[in-house]
Amino acid sequence: MPQFTESTIAFPYKRSLGPVIGAFMTALTEMRIIGIRSDERVIVPPLEWDPDTGVELAHDFVDVGPAGTVVGWCWVSAPTVQHPLDHPFAFGLIKLDGADTALVHAIDVAGIEAMTTGMRVVPRWKAARKGHITDIEAFVPGESPAVPAGDTGGATEPVTMMEYDASITYTTPVPTNVIRAEEATEEGRFLGLKCPECGRLYTGGRSFCPIDTLELSPSDEVDLPQVGTVTNYTIITPVQYAGQTETERFGRVHVLLDGVDVVLQYQALIDYPVDQIHIGIRVSAVWASAGEDDSDNAAGVANLIGWMPNGEPDNEDPELVDRIN
Repeated sequence: MPQFTESTIAFPYKRSLGPVIGAFMTALTEMRIIGIRSDERVIVPPLEWDPDTGVELAHDFVDVGPAGTVVGWCWVSAPTVQHPLDHPFAFGLIKLDGADTALVHAIDVAGIEAMTTGMRVVPRWKAARKGHITDIEAFVPGESPAVPAGDTGGATEPVTMMEYDASITYTTPVPTNVIRAEEATEEGRFLGLKCPECGRLYTGGRSFCPIDTLELSPSDEVDLPQVGTVTNYTIITPVQYAGQTETERFGRVHVLLDGVDVVLQYQALIDYPVDQIHIGIRVSAVWASAGEDDSDNAAGVANLIGWMPNGEPDNEDPELVDRIN
């Protein structure tokens, strides 16, 4: 059965609204929708500059709606967490009474069969409004909006800032080679893939050889050595921030595995003084024993604790410094 991984990128941001959008958001808290006059047109939502000429607009605000006419729409049959409603709905272009441009917003109806171009809709306001476009929960069929139960009233101060938590979630398939590589590390092995065309070795479950653009399969797998040489290193001084667990300087090393053309990058070097880390140290992999799995290890491999000097004489090959990948 195919496996998938889900990743979410999320970040909060805050922006100042300025006198035009700020006025629009403030009006929403009062259950009003305003536009801005540009020559003979009323633009909704209001803009700071005329979209046709680029001329800065005077702050001549006009109340519009609240009812309007649907001039276009599309149906959302499977809403996500990013959508304003948790059940099927329409996104519509709504030309509010008194406006010359259309506002994009959600339209909540019983089903797609209830949606028509030309239908009349009104806003369904939230009881608690904060000065955001979502103060209108959605538009619904009708001519006169109702005051929501428990209405909290308008803003006591002009709305000048907007906060928003943006996020996006990716779902990606996990290739078979990646799954097999992860299974190997759980067994305390490094699994490599050898291109049958050029003979290059790759780690990490790579699905193809980038040199020959040849797909790699389980038949190309080889076990890699667990002994190698430090070719490069980085000393890290932790910056103290919320959640930081490291307090002392530590090293991350690149390890060239013996007998193969493979360098494992940014590996943890354990039980070795930071100030004495240097190129040429001979090291061996150290794995967690059963019940000691360290899933947060810096090497990025579930069972691998890190690398430890094995007591062998340093490798003094001057070309090691050129081996970083």
